[in-house]
Amino acid sequence: MSCVPSTFGNIALFGGEIQAVAAALVTNHSASVSSARRFTQPSVEVRNASFCNITVTYTHPGQGDSIIVEAWLPPKEVWNGRLQAVGGGGFIAGRYSEFYTAMSGAIGDGYATMTSDAGLGGALDPTSWALLSPGNVNLYYLQNLASVSLDDAATITKSLIRAYYGRGPEYSYWNGCSQGGRQGLMLAQRYPTAYDGIAAGAPGIYWNDFFPTMLWPSQFMNMLGDYPYPCEVEAITAAAITACDPLDGVKDGVIADVDACLASFDPFSLVGNVINCAEMETPHITSAAAAVVNATWQGMQNVHGARLWPGLNPGTDLAIIAAKTNCTDGPCQAVPPPVAAQWLSLFVARDANLDLSNLSHVEFDWLVRQGKQRYNSIMGTGDPDLSAFFGAGGKLITFHGLLDQLIPPKGTSKYFDTVSSLTPKTQGSYRHFEIPGWSHCGNGGPTSEPTSLFDQLRAWVENGTAPARSPVTVTDLEGNARGRIICPYPQKAVLDKGCPIAEGAGCWSCSF
Repeated sequence: MSCVPSTFGNIALFGGEIQAVAAALVTNHSASVSSARRFTQPSVEVRNASFCNITVTYTHPGQGDSIIVEAWLPPKEVWNGRLQAVGGGGFIAGRYSEFYTAMSGAIGDGYATMTSDAGLGGALDPTSWALLSPGNVNLYYLQNLASVSLDDAATITKSLIRAYYGRGPEYSYWNGCSQGGRQGLMLAQRYPTAYDGIAAGAPGIYWNDFFPTMLWPSQFMNMLGDYPYPCEVEAITAAAITACDPLDGVKDGVIADVDACLASFDPFSLVGNVINCAEMETPHITSAAAAVVNATWQGMQNVHGARLWPGLNPGTDLAIIAAKTNCTDGPCQAVPPPVAAQWLSLFVARDANLDLSNLSHVEFDWLVRQGKQRYNSIMGTGDPDLSAFFGAGGKLITFHGLLDQLIPPKGTSKYFDTVSSLTPKTQGSYRHFEIPGWSHCGNGGPTSEPTSLFDQLRAWVENGTAPARSPVTVTDLEGNARGRIICPYPQKAVLDKGCPIAEGAGCWSCSF
């Protein structure tokens, strides 16, 4: 077992050509790894770790790409016999600083780990690679991001592990959120034997539905011709939390019963209410603000009024991304989420200069339809047939924060429902957890990361113990951190009668 390139000289990939293999021993590697970068695992301090860092550069002949897979392999005496691959985020496939942090955590726990750049290099967004020329999308690069590099990376990394340790991994796991969640589900759907267990958070699987939905608040404001101040949107959100927080029987600043809130709370009832807002000459909630918030909660609609996709949930901070406006330089203007704007302009319209601020409703609907027609087979990851993955013994856990500011949580529950309708015994291989009070991949909110889910996934894969609940911590309005549980969807956490909330997770049960 030597950490030198010659150890890995026999690496091969069907359909690919290995261009270079580099190997270097890393020693005294230390990192503080937050649970916010691991999603399903607790924070860990990694001190003086060693590993063999192997980078494999390869191409698909004829496609003009150059892809890097980077694997970190701990010493044989500390390796736990398992692979934990980490996913990316946004338009980043992986191999970026925050995902290196997740890899450090995996090394600290004894896993072999890996990431891939999908051939996109250090690009943080697709502006440098999406178009070969105006009107012509770089489909090979997009396919690498969507699916091809995922299978390649699993195949290459397992070969590296066999060459280094003399045996392959006993079990292979995937852990990711957002793009990483979508990648995990693509693996389950298209490459069912690549991984034994997959943890996929806030998965961007309905790519051509949720990206237009992310743009819907901006499009709605542009059609309305009115742009509320951020403080108006924030005031409506705060009022919704106050009104809907108690609906689940516990007053803690968290809206757990989203549907009850949508049914009972009317943002238009707040129009005219005076608010604290230094930006406004006459600080009050306008009808435009109520309309924008309502449109964001209700979700994207077409020109005929048909609802196309669910919206974000009440309690979510809409002013920071979804319904963001810039009011510092003259009249307020909509600020569409960049990642969604890039998708619609660069890939769907194939025009980097597309003016999203001036689309009619009909034109917007047409782009939504075009996105599905052109890219569902490439980026869409909503195939509900997981029979091959389940048949291979694979176990899948998805999880989604109900305060997600980017990807509507109801999309993931819709996927679970669709899988269940096709495979009645889905709960035997796939469980989904909704997390009240948790935002997009843990970027804010009173609820902690579900840091036990990964070990529960391992127990499910290796021992057959399915997760019946998972602990989280909720910081309430007084700043008290209380133990809580999240439950396999469609169950919800319910406070046991007569049990004081201060007792923590033991006072909660899962109930339909």
